Amino acid sequence: MMNKRNPWAWIPTLYMAEGLPNVIVTSVAVVLYMQMGLTDAEIGLYTGWLGLPWIIKPFWSPFVDLCKTKRWWVLAMQLLLGSSLAGIAFTLNTDFWFQGTMFCFFLMAFSSATHDIAADGYYMLELDEHQQAWFVGIRNTFYRLAVIFGNGALVPLAGYLQTLYPDRNAFTWSLVFYGVAALFIAFWLWHCYLMPKSDADVRNHVTAKEVASGLLDMFKVFFTRMPWRELLCAVVFIMFYRFPEALLNAMSKTFLTRPQEDGGLGLSLAEYGLSYGTVGLIGLLLGGIVGGWLASRDGLKRWLWPMVCAITLPDVVYVYMSYAMPDNMVLVSSCIFIEQFGYGLGFTALTLYMLYFSMGPFKTSFYAICTGLSYLGLQVPAMFSGFLKDAVGYQTFFLIVMALCGVTFLVAWFVKIDPEFGKKK
Repeated sequence: MMNKRNPWAWIPTLYMAEGLPNVIVTSVAVVLYMQMGLTDAEIGLYTGWLGLPWIIKPFWSPFVDLCKTKRWWVLAMQLLLGSSLAGIAFTLNTDFWFQGTMFCFFLMAFSSATHDIAADGYYMLELDEHQQAWFVGIRNTFYRLAVIFGNGALVPLAGYLQTLYPDRNAFTWSLVFYGVAALFIAFWLWHCYLMPKSDADVRNHVTAKEVASGLLDMFKVFFTRMPWRELLCAVVFIMFYRFPEALLNAMSKTFLTRPQEDGGLGLSLAEYGLSYGTVGLIGLLLGGIVGGWLASRDGLKRWLWPMVCAITLPDVVYVYMSYAMPDNMVLVSSCIFIEQFGYGLGFTALTLYMLYFSMGPFKTSFYAICTGLSYLGLQVPAMFSGFLKDAVGYQTFFLIVMALCGVTFLVAWFVKIDPEFGKKK
């Protein structure tokens, strides 16, 4: 190593920088656009498009290897992320605020997806196998802390600023985004100094033609390594396992924050940050931990159906809240905790199945394809969820979501899983 440093100096900040843009694009943007006056149909459609870079990133990830080093890409993307955040802050106060913010959000999504590729590649190059295993929990923890910071700090901060500057939503959100832009410049400066320059982190001497040929070989193996019926069942399961959640994702956020006269609960941004951004995320993390423990003890096949129930049936809390309209924050937070705990538990099945499906040659590339398919199945229904909600209202919308939980049960019925997969040997 040319410049060996303690991984604690850069791993926490690197994975906070990886997690924060994702939560801003997928969650904070929903609240921002709602406050700027967009309808739920518009919010669902436009924010759904912002997920496209994460869907297609497997197609350009090989080219990150062709140009420069992983460290260079990480630092370059952090500068671009800071610039896109500043662009959002600036354009919010212009007449073309919607076009400007959408462009900057899409630029942020593209930069974030590229940052993910480079950061994970750098992590694997810089650390040996023992260090990779040791720090995997650390990196995931700081990624989740970034999610908490996005929903549980940035959104309430915007709400607090709006008490100081009433009726100036664009201005207050600009202050928030300028602050996050400054944070990314700080990340860039920190990593310029503390991310080591490794001998292993070099440009691969591979031509674009060789990369394209390798991609074709990989896709050929992907589509021919099993009978087509089994492959079709696997792809459908990966894409549609989260179908009810895909519809619920953005609309649950608008339901919590829209005024009661519009059918929502009317939570303040501070209350939203506490209930969804903090309590809900704790439930999500605990559900994931419990799901991983159960699958490692008894195998994925043993717990598949309980996990299918966990990711679907707790959605009923939104049916209850849309009819009861509770104003008790403990009750609201408890409902969100239950739904997010179930989602965390149930999502374990999809994660493990994608690992199971990706075994064999090209496992890294196969897993990237699986995550892209999963994200595609999540984002496309989300784009149309707002139109459905605006047509029928929150109460009927949540009932439809519960009815469509049958899709998850149906696609899970046809998948094949080795009973021994996931068990501790």
